[in-house]
Amino acid sequence: MDSPAPGPELLGTRLRLLLGLLEADVAAVYSDLGLAEVRPRYTPVLRTLARRGPSSIQDLAAAVGVTHSAASQTVAHLVKDGLTVVGPGRDGRQRITSLTPKAESLLPALDAEWEATTAAATAFEAELSFPLSELIGEALEALRRRPMRRRIADAAPHLIPGRN
Repeated sequence: MDSPAPGPELLGTRLRLLLGLLEADVAAVYSDLGLAEVRPRYTPVLRTLARRGPSSIQDLAAAVGVTHSAASQTVAHLVKDGLTVVGPGRDGRQRITSLTPKAESLLPALDAEWEATTAAATAFEAELSFPLSELIGEALEALRRRPMRRRIADAAPHLIPGRN
């Protein structure tokens, strides 16, 4: 007998599975294009730098919609892979990221892949009962209003010290 489809108790696990499937296929397209050194998470940062020019990690994080830590880690990988360089900003605390000539040479292929991926994502969402991008936006906003930690504490106050 088949077990019922998992519910909210496996939400994180199933989201990681979904993300893994999406990223693996995009990475395979990069490989097909001869861009094996490019990871899917690089492209939004590279395209932002191409559009805006040299930017701080804080500005990149805001533009791409990730945390400062995630943007910093991505930039570190980009530097290691020779796609960006980081230099000092106007004050000593800010680091400014710029594209390398190697990255600039990849932009036409990355832009074409981005357009194709956007079209494929739009077609994918059309197969769903509700657009996944809208649902993700709603979920992120709900967690900004009331983080999961607070929701867990409210559901089981006895688990969190001082919340009895």
